[in-house]
Amino acid sequence: MSTLAITGGTGFVGSRLIALAVEAGHTVRALTRREQAERAHLEWVPGDLHATDALDRLCEGADAVIHVAGVVNAPNRAGFAAGNINGTRNMLAAAEGAGVRRFVHVSSLAAREPRMSDYGWSKAEAERLVEDSLLDTAMVRPPAIYGPGDMEMLELFKLAKRGIALLPPGGRLSVIEVGDLGRLLLALASGNNAGRSFDCDDGRENGWSHKEFGLAIGSAIGKRVATIALPRPLMMAGAHLDRLVRGKSAKLTPDRVAYFCHEDWVIDSARRPPVDLWKPQVETNAGLAATAAWYRDQGLL
Repeated sequence: MSTLAITGGTGFVGSRLIALAVEAGHTVRALTRREQAERAHLEWVPGDLHATDALDRLCEGADAVIHVAGVVNAPNRAGFAAGNINGTRNMLAAAEGAGVRRFVHVSSLAAREPRMSDYGWSKAEAERLVEDSLLDTAMVRPPAIYGPGDMEMLELFKLAKRGIALLPPGGRLSVIEVGDLGRLLLALASGNNAGRSFDCDDGRENGWSHKEFGLAIGSAIGKRVATIALPRPLMMAGAHLDRLVRGKSAKLTPDRVAYFCHEDWVIDSARRPPVDLWKPQVETNAGLAATAAWYRDQGLL
């Protein structure tokens, strides 16, 4: 099996990816900014995306890099640039210097609309760096990611428990369960898809309307919910209020409102990975029920 160098390993997607990689027999080296408990077949490398010595150690002797780490919430464009553009540039340089064979980059569906948000712009710029690299690269643009361990959708589940689903004004989206995304990343780390970029989802053609997805969350916790579509100005006001109350911890920001309100976050089905490489295993209603169960087990719901 391979030695995999993973960034973002302490986050939602990265932690699930590490578990799947170790389960599959890989040896994992993962970047961390905080001390972590020791685990078999896993070496933690202290540092961050701006610590070049740490990145060199992370990549040394690795067969593949899976670059998961990124900034999804920042107070300004500079914050997104530092995490998503400069961080990717540093990882590519470390991988090239170490002679790594394969570089798998986790982008976002938001990258296809770079003018819509600072987040989408930063992910699109990071993609350009990967495309220009001399490495054997592959990229994935996930849509909304959910699953056990996710804290981004927790508030939606809490609202559903109260019988409410607050939605953006219209539009559709695709989703993917975190374990399915992790299995795709592992397949790309050992596959032969150099230079390819893929969209991935749960396999549902034309995705979900926001109302359908809100009702599905309600069903996952056994609640009938009333769906309420919020107009963009009201969502923007809520974002400013959230920033005022929670500061840097705010979940709803003006940048996020910009892409939440976009009409079409459904993947391009022509960009799905070939079925002999990967296909989703988790049916979304079952995945949402498992997510709700995890929240309950953690005392969060």
